[in-house]
Amino acid sequence: MAPPPSLPSDRADPDGSLRLRSRAAPDSAPAAAGDRRESGAVAVEQQQQELLWYRASAPAHLRVRESPLSSDAIFRQSHAGLLNLCIVVLIAVNSRLIIENLMKYGLLIRSGFWFSARSLGDWPLLMCCLTLPIFLFAALTAEKLVQRELISEHVVILLHIIITTSVIVYPVVVILKCDSAVLSGFVLMFLASITWLKLVSYAHTNYDIRILSKSIEKGVTQGTSMDPENIKGPTFKRLVYFMLAPTLCYQPSYPQTAYIRKGWVIRQLIKCLVFTGLMGFIIEQYINPIVKNSKHPLKGNFLNAIERVLKLSVPTLYVWLCMFYCFFHLWLNILAELLCFGDREFYKDWWNAKTVEEYWRMWNMPVHKWIIRHIYFPCIRHGLSKGVAILISFLVSAVFHELCIAVPCHIFKFWAFIGIMFQIPLVFLTKYLQNKFNNAMVGNMIFWFFFSILGQPMCVLLYYHDVMNRQAQTNR
Repeated sequence: MAPPPSLPSDRADPDGSLRLRSRAAPDSAPAAAGDRRESGAVAVEQQQQELLWYRASAPAHLRVRESPLSSDAIFRQSHAGLLNLCIVVLIAVNSRLIIENLMKYGLLIRSGFWFSARSLGDWPLLMCCLTLPIFLFAALTAEKLVQRELISEHVVILLHIIITTSVIVYPVVVILKCDSAVLSGFVLMFLASITWLKLVSYAHTNYDIRILSKSIEKGVTQGTSMDPENIKGPTFKRLVYFMLAPTLCYQPSYPQTAYIRKGWVIRQLIKCLVFTGLMGFIIEQYINPIVKNSKHPLKGNFLNAIERVLKLSVPTLYVWLCMFYCFFHLWLNILAELLCFGDREFYKDWWNAKTVEEYWRMWNMPVHKWIIRHIYFPCIRHGLSKGVAILISFLVSAVFHELCIAVPCHIFKFWAFIGIMFQIPLVFLTKYLQNKFNNAMVGNMIFWFFFSILGQPMCVLLYYHDVMNRQAQTNR
């Protein structure tokens, strides 16, 4: 035990006994001096009280207390130190693995799988990407025509169906006609899918605004509170801002910040470049060698497939986390800062999800808000049950996952579609297990198992072997 703190000599009694009460300040002393003496007396009294606890007769155990790591107290403690320890150990272990990998295999970066000279000169894909804004102007023209009552509601709905269908079919046809690199096709399909989602929201929201405006004119909506800014008609400026903003849900006005933090934007861009390079390094240096030395998980030995899946689980998880941080935190916040976009809830704490359902509600807020606004609640309002509305929501998500992965790979095995639809039974399974164990930690561990150990590595193996088989057949 450390020695007790000693009192100043001028504050102790000559006989060594402890002074338990401080002397009162003289009445004739100035107010400032009295305050100083009073504070000094309080400090001395606190020191004396501390000294009393060091006496042998002072009780050392006063109340019932749990150990910090016991099940009842573990979640009431701060784990910042353990988190720092885990980060240090993680850096040390992975640094060793990186050095060992480089010593064994050398630098395995190969650009042909992602980019190639042929891809950079692939004019059809580039022209397709540059011509996507044509569909935006077509949607704005349709809205202007119906606003001026030059066309009917049925005609504008038909026009929007044609526009939104074309914005997806057009890139699909171009990619399938051109034998481009996988990443180039994925970027084009990703942009086309975002454009489709935004155009659907643009058409649906403007249709609802027209209905509300007519109701206001008839006096049907009296007594309800509505923001006049959110029921304004479409304009070119609002459409351009919406297409650039980090959101999929259209509204005439958005919450705005006051100014742009230029230094902050530069720092986030540097982070984005660093983590993008880290993703490419992990893919080329770890994931590619593992999948090269593996067999198709549905055709080879079962134990060998499990070993490959487990070996892939860590690097694929690292890549996914880097992708999430780069896109949802860095890139979307950069866009929001440049556009003074105020609502920056692009994700919630999905890492604490106890069920698969919670994960899908929290990890991608722009898509979640779009599905809730334009699919789920419209289905409910039209009399469909919640189960059917959830099924339709997952169906739309599965279709777009399949398009974004299968079309660039030129493979239609429906692995992505099946993977997303498989989430529906997982939603009920994880909810059942969560209710059965009634423990947040158990539910979170079950989620992480299905998410990182089983799902992602299996998808990587399936698509990699199908892509490699297709390339081998093409080169024959």
